[in-house]
Parts: sequence; C-alpha cells; structure tokens
Amino acid sequence: MLVEFLSVAALVVVLVCAVVRPFRWPEAAFAVPAAGVVVLSGAIPLDDVREEAARLGPVIGFLAGVLVLAKLCADEGLFHACGTWMARWAARRPRRLLTAVFGLASVITAALSLDATVVLLTPVVFATAARMGAPPKPHVYASAHLSNTASLLLPVSNLTNLLAFTATGLSFTRFALLMTLPWLVAIAVEYAVFQRFFAAELDAPVDGGDTAEPPEMPLFALVTVVATLAGFAVASAVGIDPAWAAAAGALVLGVRALLRGRTTPVAILRSASLPFLAFVLALGVVVRAVVDNGLGDALGHVLPDGASLPALLGTAAVAGLLANLINNLPAVLALVPLAAPSGPGAVLAVLIGVNIGPNLTYAGSLATLLWRRIAHQHEHDVDLREFTRLGLLTTPAALVLSTLALWVSLRLLPV
Repeated sequence: MLVEFLSVAALVVVLVCAVVRPFRWPEAAFAVPAAGVVVLSGAIPLDDVREEAARLGPVIGFLAGVLVLAKLCADEGLFHACGTWMARWAARRPRRLLTAVFGLASVITAALSLDATVVLLTPVVFATAARMGAPPKPHVYASAHLSNTASLLLPVSNLTNLLAFTATGLSFTRFALLMTLPWLVAIAVEYAVFQRFFAAELDAPVDGGDTAEPPEMPLFALVTVVATLAGFAVASAVGIDPAWAAAAGALVLGVRALLRGRTTPVAILRSASLPFLAFVLALGVVVRAVVDNGLGDALGHVLPDGASLPALLGTAAVAGLLANLINNLPAVLALVPLAAPSGPGAVLAVLIGVNIGPNLTYAGSLATLLWRRIAHQHEHDVDLREFTRLGLLTTPAALVLSTLALWVSLRLLPV
C-alpha cells in the first residue's frame, strides 16, 4: 500500500510542479527527485528502470535533435520569413491572416514538432498581428490549438507520437499515411469553429503599417528541413533509428552556423533543452511505477479492446479524458502498453485522444502551459472561461471526426 501511495504522490508532485513551476525551476528539478523516491522505495525495480531508460533513450535522442534543428532554423531566419510571408499574403485582412497561421502552424507542428510552433512561431504571430494592427487573439489561440491538433501527422510531430511510434509497429511512411486524413479533418474542424468563434475580431477593421516587404526565405534551412524529413522516412524503411536523421539535420545546420559565427557550441547545447530531456526520462520512470502499482489494472478495465469503430472512439475518449486529468505525456505512457495488443489502430486512437484532447484545458499538455507563459510575456491575458469554451466547441467534434477518419484510413490501408 505504501508503494502505491508514494507512486501516486510522486506523479502528483511532478505534474503540479510542471504546471506551477515554483521558483521558476525547470520541470526536471522536481521530476528527477520524484523518480529517485519511487526507485529507492522499491515501487519500481532497478531492472524496470533500466528497461524504461532503454525504451525512452532513442526517443529522447530524437527529441534533442529536433529541438536543436528547430532552434537553428529560427537562427537562420526561417520563422521571421514565415511572419513576413503571413503579413504580405494577409494584406491587412485578419481572416486571411488566420488562414495563413493555420497553414504555417500545421506544417511547422508536423515537421518540426509542436514545441517549434509554441516557442518559435507564437512570438512571430504576435509580431505579425501587431504589424497589421489586427487583434492578436484569434491567431495566437490558433497557435495553441494547432500545436496540439496538428501534431497528429508524423511520428516527429509530438513527443507523444515518438513515445508511441515503436508500439505501433508501423514504418514512418505508413504512420503518416494513416494519420493524414485524421490530421486534415481535425484541422478543418478547428478552422471552421475559429471562423465563427472569433468573427468579431476577424471582421474588425485594421490600420497596420506596410506589409509589402518581400520575404527572404532561407533556402539552406528549408532544404535541410525537407531533407531531414525525407531522411526520417528512409531511415525507418531500412531499419535505422530516425534519431540519426534528426542528428544529421541538426549537424548540417549547426556546422554551418558555427562556421558563420551565428551560434556557439554552448548555445547549441542549450537548445537541446537538457533539463527537459531529463524531465521526460524521470517522468517515464514515475509513470511506470504508477502503472505497475495499480493504474494499469484500472485502465485495463475501461480501455476498449480491438479496432472497431466503437472501440476506437472509446479509446480516443479515454485517452483524451486521461490527458486532461494527468497531462498527455503520462497518459500516453500509461495507455500505449495497454492499447498495443489491439494493434496499431488502437495506438493511433490513443494518439488522437492525447493530442487533440489537451485543447480542452490548460493542464492537458505542457505545450499549452508553455504557450500561456509566452502569451503573458507579450502582455496578452488568456481568459480561462474563453479558452475552455473554445475547447468545448472544438475538442469533442475534432476528436470524434478524426477518429472516424482514422477508422476509414484503416479500412483503406489495412495494417
């Protein structure tokens, strides 16, 4: 009984501190000691700790490579060029700006992960809206929602996808093909609701400055990103860990930036976000302890079996609910081992739940919490009631329709 209590208490401490961030300490400052407590208490044997570390090791390496790649792309001016293009294409029309944000945020989230959208694109969206004289709210909220919703497409789009990718047994390309239709459907639902929900802001007249500056697209960075994405598919097809492709892309841009004096080895190391990587590993250990000491059995009784449409809908619903209760990272760590015996379709339904579900509440994903901090830094107040109301209008519909789209994809592309 004591180990069960310690496991749950450790998880609660980790999640609360990740949300509140006391003293502005990094998440790892609380997660690593919590992992130490569950190990020393015997809640998780050392053999299981080693097994969890071996399972998460490639994922953490992959994440580090993608984070470095995204930061180097920002240093090359890729995100600034995106902002210039949005302003030019929108031509002082907020509805067109929203369309541009949806398009760019969806592509950036899919290719460079949701962290790139939250950390690197959101400030650009603020700057672009201010430059046009447009209300920032619809466009900034789009960054938040799409950092979650648009992360369905590729294994690299979200840490949750990386954690579940191996369990699906799919290749990189097969994963992308199966998730393309759910990805498009989810984005379409969000776009339709945003157009109605923010009608007043989108129809307001604007009086911005000059938006005619032609964008200077950093072609080398763009080509490197495209080549890296192709490398993910090739590496997966030939049995090589895609983390090597991420490392290669980061290495190419990193060497170029070092030779041009645009960065330093310390800055590159900092962009890998080592404390966050330690947090992911420690969280994995704590969640494993909670799952092994009772949560796994409880979830096993409520998670549907199989890949029928009702089972997929039930799996996505359970995953979405759990993500809002304990955050999407612990949710995917807890649910993927239980869903895997039902096949890749069930695991993909879990991802729909843990990726779309967090748009319902602040605490659903770390990306949303980080987005809220960035919004506050730009002196933009986020209203809890408005955020929740928007989530209620988008999340259930996107979750149900995306799961239906997944079922169709599984019928068209059987696995």
